[in-house]
Parts: sequence; C-alpha cells; structure tokens
Amino acid sequence: MNSATPPARFTTPFGAESTAAEVVSGVDLTGRRAIVTGGASGIGVETARALASAGAEVTLAVRDMAAGARTVADFTAATGNKDTQVAHLDLADQSSVAAFVAAWEGPLDILVNNAGVMASPERRTPEGWELQFATNHLGHFALATGLHAALARDGGGRVVAVSSSAHHRSPVVFEDIHFRERPYEPWSAYGQSKTANVLFAVEAAKRWAADGITVNALMPGGIRTNLQRYVSDEELARLRAQAAGGTELKWKTPEQGAATSVLLAASPLVAGVTGRYFEDCNEAVVGELSARTGVAAYALDPEAAARLWQVSVDTLGTR
Repeated sequence: MNSATPPARFTTPFGAESTAAEVVSGVDLTGRRAIVTGGASGIGVETARALASAGAEVTLAVRDMAAGARTVADFTAATGNKDTQVAHLDLADQSSVAAFVAAWEGPLDILVNNAGVMASPERRTPEGWELQFATNHLGHFALATGLHAALARDGGGRVVAVSSSAHHRSPVVFEDIHFRERPYEPWSAYGQSKTANVLFAVEAAKRWAADGITVNALMPGGIRTNLQRYVSDEELARLRAQAAGGTELKWKTPEQGAATSVLLAASPLVAGVTGRYFEDCNEAVVGELSARTGVAAYALDPEAAARLWQVSVDTLGTR
C-alpha cells in the first residue's frame, strides 16, 4: 500500500439528527475532567450538559460568570453531578487566557474549544489583532498549548475544535491576516478564523500524537444561537436562501448541534482518530463543498497548518 494513500473516511452509526444525549448514552466519564469554552450558551451548554450527564467533572470557561453559575445550578439539578464548575475566560484577552491556564491544576482529559464570535463589525484587540481571528483562533491556540502538559499527563487527552462550514469562505490569508491592507469583510474574517480552527487540529494532531492526545475539528450544523448576535434576521435569511440554492436548509436544535462535539470529546467510537474534520457525526468529504457540508482541501493542508502554528507562536510571543 502506498504510504501517501489517505486514510479511509471515518463514519459512525450517528448522523445529522442525532443528539448529544444519544451520542453519549452508555458512556461513562466518571473521573474524567473536561473544559468547555463558551459553555453557558448555545451548543456549549448542551455539550457540557452531555459530558456532565456521563459523569465528567466539567468546567465551564466563560466570560459571563453569572450565566455560567446559572448553568452550573441547572446541570447539578438535572444530572445530579455536583462536579460542574465555572471559571472566567475571555479568549480575546491573552492575560485572561494566561490566568486561566495558570489556575488549572491536575490533569485534563477533554478540551472543547467551543466559544466564538461570528461576523462581527470590524474590531481589534489592544494588540491590533482582528477580533474574530484573535478570539476564535489565537485565544483557543493559547489555551490549548498552555494546557498541553495537563492534556498529556494521563494520556488519552482529547481536544475538540468547533469550526464551521463558513471556512469555505476563506483560507488563512497569511499575507494580511488582520485586514491591515485589505478591506475588512465580516464573513471573510469569520471564514478565515474557522479555517484556522481546522488547521490547528491538523498540526496539533501531528505534534501531540506521541503524547497520546487526539485533536479533531468539526462543523456543528446550522443552529440559531447567540453566536449570530451580529447577524440580522434579514441578513441571515438572505444568506440561507443564497446557500440553499432553491432548497430548504433546516436548523438543528442545540442538542443536535452539540452531538458531533460530544462524539469527538467522549465516544469510544473515535478513540485514536485524530487530525480530521467531522460533520453530522461523521468525517466530512474533502473538496465536495455545499452550503453546510464538505471540507476545503486548504483547511487540511499540512504545510498551511505548520505555517499557521509558527505564525501563532510568533504572534503570541510564546515558545
């Protein structure tokens, strides 16, 4: 067999309508420790709820501590799991990320990089970084690399990067990542950041394989959540009609939207699977792109993945 032959597409018994609860049914996560960023809203809530229901000790890493506390109280009442907690994390603020990492003690089994910002007006961090790239990629990059030792401590750690089919809109434009020369366009900026999420998974999977850490990316599906707070209903309807090409695009429920994240975070079905991009609980087809399906070849390009890793290290000034 030719060593260059790509691995077979990975599939599971689950699909687009599967829920997080169904995916985690029968899975015992007792003694496992998990972090879910953005775990107090949208699919983050359902991701964290499913992990907690399976017995995991879950930390919700959130900006809104009050919302996090309400979510923790709800989880405790619904699941009986008293090991769910909340911690502050602002991914756009590197000092906040550093403080979160410094405060973490002991091993970490599951990291779900779920939080994000979509199609925001042009905004920049104090460092001058474009907000969506800074939040969706650089913040999660700093978090995951900062927690690498915790993930590697007991072996078998899993990192899940929530991307989007919006990565179809743009590769990482290395010549002008932060829109300093080209005109800012919200969806191109979002698409670039979502491509970066996939490229992170590709390179981290390679770098961390010897530590027993698996890293995968995913498209959760179309779910109406607070993520679209910068997108008007009219704009969203227009984009959906344009993408559908005359067909109807169905929304997923948050429970369905969290299913692929939970599969990659917890299911024994994907043990050892790494460096791939999933959708609807199955690996996506490379190059066959539609409104919500398929993964662009540039998002899986190992050279671009290695380049992005170095750019990220240089940007953050870390080793």
